[in-house]
This record gives sequence, C-alpha cells and structure tokens, in this order.
Amino acid sequence: MNLDTSATSPRILLVSNDDVLTQQMSLDLNESGYETAIATSSETTLSQTDNFSPALIVVDRMLTGESGLDLCGRLRAFGSRTPLLLMMSRDAVSDRVACLEAGADDYFLKPYRTDDFLRLVTFYLQPSAEEGEELRFADLVLDLANRQVIRSDRAVELTVKEFELLKYLMEHPREVMTREQILENVWGYDFMGESNVIEVYVRYLRLKIEEEGGKRLIQTVRGVGYVLREN
Repeated sequence: MNLDTSATSPRILLVSNDDVLTQQMSLDLNESGYETAIATSSETTLSQTDNFSPALIVVDRMLTGESGLDLCGRLRAFGSRTPLLLMMSRDAVSDRVACLEAGADDYFLKPYRTDDFLRLVTFYLQPSAEEGEELRFADLVLDLANRQVIRSDRAVELTVKEFELLKYLMEHPREVMTREQILENVWGYDFMGESNVIEVYVRYLRLKIEEEGGKRLIQTVRGVGYVLREN
C-alpha cells in the first residue's frame, strides 16, 4: 500500500518486545515512505525520543515487565507532546479510559492489519494548518498551526484526538452533530468500535476545557449527539 508522505520522511518510533510484529510494521512504514526506529523498553524509548525525534510513537500495551500505559504516562510526564498510539488487544470502555488517562492519543487493535494501521498513521501525520489560522467560539481559541488551545488566557493541554474532536465541533458551532458524523469526520478511518467511545473522549475534553470553572460549551443532545453552544 503506497501512501503519500512528505519529502522529509516523517520518523516513527515503534515500541514493542514482539520482534515479528515490529519488523512487519517497520517494513510497511518504510515502503510507505516513513523512517522507523524500534525500542523495547522505557529506557530505550526515552533515549530514542530525544535522539531520533519521532513525529509519532507507537507503543505496545503489553511490554515485557512493564505496561505500555505506564510508558505513555512517563513520556507525558517528561514533557513529550508527540502523538502516541497504543496497540491493544481489547476494546472495552475501561480500556479506552485507560488509554486516555495514560496520555495516549488513540489506539488500534491487534491482530495487526497493515491498511488500518497505515490509515491511522496518515491521519496523525497530516500537514499542519497555515500559521495564524485559528478558530474561535466564546472564550475558546484554537491555534490550528501550533495545535494549541486557549480558554480565557489559559493554555489547555489536549491530546491530538481531543484537539481534533474540539476542532470539528468548533467548525460547526451551534449545529447538532450526530455520533455517526463525529466518528466519520474525527476518527478519519473505518472505526469498528462502539459509538460510546465518543462519550469517553467528550468527558475528558470537558474536564480539561472546563477546569477552573469554565462554562460548559459542549452540550449533549440526548439520543443524538453533541453541539457546541453557550447554553
């Protein structure tokens, strides 16, 4: 499968103890124009993050002797804002919550499927917006080029997926967006899970943008979806 990538060959770090899996993923990525490196532990991952400067990090949840979730948490604690994808074997709501709490942006399920994985990678490595381009709603500002969120002069740290969800809602202010529309436009690939994954992301997005008493802007339309409005 050949995908268009930039001339700078984006770098992707694969973190797993499964040699067969990482070699297959690396081969698929290399054939699609990406440069790859492989790490097998927290220590080598942190070192590679500094030395290899990946544009994307893919972490196996089941690392030998440690949890991929813990590793994601360590990367975020060290200040890394690089998009993180988790490889997981289960797709329960509790797993999605654990993914978010660890600081991962998204996940994909085993067994590994080349086309699904490459579509997800392409989604996360799409070009940034032009400098100066932004979206505004009430006291909320999205700087699209720098992927920054400001509310009432307060910076809000969001994962890539949370940012994309908020961006989609801000592109359609005061319009009720159904769960199906959100899945299709925000996830950007053939999502096979349950639609309640949206509830998980909306919950965490609300917690972040409503911190310090911010007024609720993402309203639930029961049985339909969500809408961005002030009341």
